[in-house]
Amino acid sequence: MARFTLTGFADEISPLLDEQMRVLNALSISYMEPRTVDNKNIADFTPAEAKVIHQRLCDHGIGISALGSPIGKIPIEEDFAPHLDKFKNLLDVAHELEAGAIRIFSFYTPQEQDPWKYEDEVLSRLSALVDAARDSGVHLLHENEKAIFGDTPERCLRIHETFPSIGCTFDPSNYVQCGVDTKKAFELLLPHIRYMHMKDSVRVTDGVFRDHGFENVSDAHRPVGQGDGQVPYILSRLQESGYEGFLSIEPHLSADPAFGSTGEEKFTVAANALRGCLKQIGA
Repeated sequence: MARFTLTGFADEISPLLDEQMRVLNALSISYMEPRTVDNKNIADFTPAEAKVIHQRLCDHGIGISALGSPIGKIPIEEDFAPHLDKFKNLLDVAHELEAGAIRIFSFYTPQEQDPWKYEDEVLSRLSALVDAARDSGVHLLHENEKAIFGDTPERCLRIHETFPSIGCTFDPSNYVQCGVDTKKAFELLLPHIRYMHMKDSVRVTDGVFRDHGFENVSDAHRPVGQGDGQVPYILSRLQESGYEGFLSIEPHLSADPAFGSTGEEKFTVAANALRGCLKQIGA
C-alpha cells in the first residue's frame, strides 16, 4: 500500500526557522526540506551550526526529508573543485541533521548549445559526487530543473541509468516550463522516482524557458492540481505503484496575490491543495 508523507520547502513561509517550524506545526507537517534557514543557505552551514539547528528541530518534532541543496546548480564551465568541497561539507551537515538525502542538480549548460554536448563532463562531475557520498549513508536525489543538463526526461534517464544510486526527484512544474508532457516523463522515470516536489504551473505562451531562475515564469505557478502538471494523474499512478515516500511542498506562488499575501498564507494554500488532490484519489 502506498504511503505519502508531507514535507516542504519551509523557507517559502519565512527565511526564519522559528516561523518555519511554527507554521509546519500548525499544518501538522512533521518534516521539512531545508534550503534557507535563518537567512543562510543550507550548504553554507558548518556541521557545528547544523547540530544546533537539529536540536531546535527536534524540540518542535520536525525531521528532515532531504536537504534542498544547490549542489550542481552552477554552469558546467565553472570550476568544479570548490563546488565538490562544498558538497563534502554538506555531507557532514547532513549527518548532524540526520538527513538521509541531498537534492542535487546536473549543471547549467550554455543556452544556445545542445546540452548533450556536455554529457561526458556532466557524468564525470556526477560520478565525483557519487564517489564522495559512497558509504556515507546519504542518498543523492536529482531534480529536473530548467536549463540544466537534466531538464528533459531523456537526459534524466541517462543520469539514472548511469548512476542507479542517484534517485529521481520528480518536479511536474519544471517539466511544464520546459514544454515536456508530464505524463510521458512520469511513466519514463517511474522506476527511478524516489521523491516528489509538489508544485504546478501553467504552460507559458513564449515556449520553452532555459533561464536560470524564477522571474520569467514566476506568474505561471499554481497550487497543485490547478496547472498543467497533471498532478492528480501522477499521484494516482504513484499510489497504484505502491510509492512510499515524501511529497515536498514547494509553492512558488509569490507572484500571485490571489493565493495570499504572506508566505504563511501561500504555503497553507499549497498544502491544502495537495491534501485536496490526495483526497481526490482516495489516498
